[in-house]
Amino acid sequence: MVGWAIALHGGAGDIPIDLPDERRIPRETALRHCLDLGVSALKSGKPPLDVAELVVRELENHPDFNAGKGSVLTTQGTVEMEASIMEGNTKRCGAVSGLTTVVNPISLARLVMEKTPHIYLAFDAAEAFARAHGVETVDPSHFITPENIARLKQAKEFNRVQLDYTAPTPPKELENSGDSQIGTVGCVAVDSAGNLASATSTGGYVNKMVGRIGDTPVIGAGTYANHLCAVSATGKGEEIIRGTVARDVAALMEYKGLSLTEAAAYVVHQSVPRGSCGLVAVSAKGEVTMPFNTTGMFRACATEDGHSEIAIWPNN
Repeated sequence: MVGWAIALHGGAGDIPIDLPDERRIPRETALRHCLDLGVSALKSGKPPLDVAELVVRELENHPDFNAGKGSVLTTQGTVEMEASIMEGNTKRCGAVSGLTTVVNPISLARLVMEKTPHIYLAFDAAEAFARAHGVETVDPSHFITPENIARLKQAKEFNRVQLDYTAPTPPKELENSGDSQIGTVGCVAVDSAGNLASATSTGGYVNKMVGRIGDTPVIGAGTYANHLCAVSATGKGEEIIRGTVARDVAALMEYKGLSLTEAAAYVVHQSVPRGSCGLVAVSAKGEVTMPFNTTGMFRACATEDGHSEIAIWPNN
């Protein structure tokens, strides 16, 4: 029985079980809102590509996630956002990196897919393309929040590049000022006809080098969709790129005949290092899976048969 399905994530990492309510509840509320938005769009007949873009745009606009408004800062205190989007049946895709003024990078990635002969645009050229197509932009200072300044300060003090949700062990007086509890966002969707799409967006690592590109805009690493499944990954970008995580899920289904759940579980638990990765995925049959090998992953999903879930830690 084929039915629609949707899954989304807000980042994976070392999310402490005792995450304070003031940090946990806004993110759970945002996931619930975005899930409801996506479900409504699917029920109204919107194509999965539209649904994935719509949900990721909403997540980009939420300051508690590491994408769009909430993007973390580079070592120079700047924002460099990246995103990609892919349609399953056609394998059309678009990606962008190095954005400093674009409000919704995921929509620019879709424009690259639809309005150019290319797949990937980056930095000044991507910014110029955005301006030429009337994409909403703001002064870069729009993205420089006090919270992210504090996160960067803390990361510099501990001389580290900081992964989504993974904080150093700071002195007590820094624990509240250096909150790094934010993460990459993504959405995958399938309609009742089996059409699939995936979208992912991020600000990268806290204290990353200027010019660093992660897995999010790399088709086959952080994002992939074909006729069998759609996948959006989150975690340590370098490990996800090395493992071609999103494509491997599809490849295991295609060449080994594994189910979506089996393929995703193998990739997350067998082919990348522990503590490095999570993903959300849907199949053309309306199946959903959301495995991770980190402490937790902000995630949500819903299917046409009535299943719905919003969770952070393992469901034990």
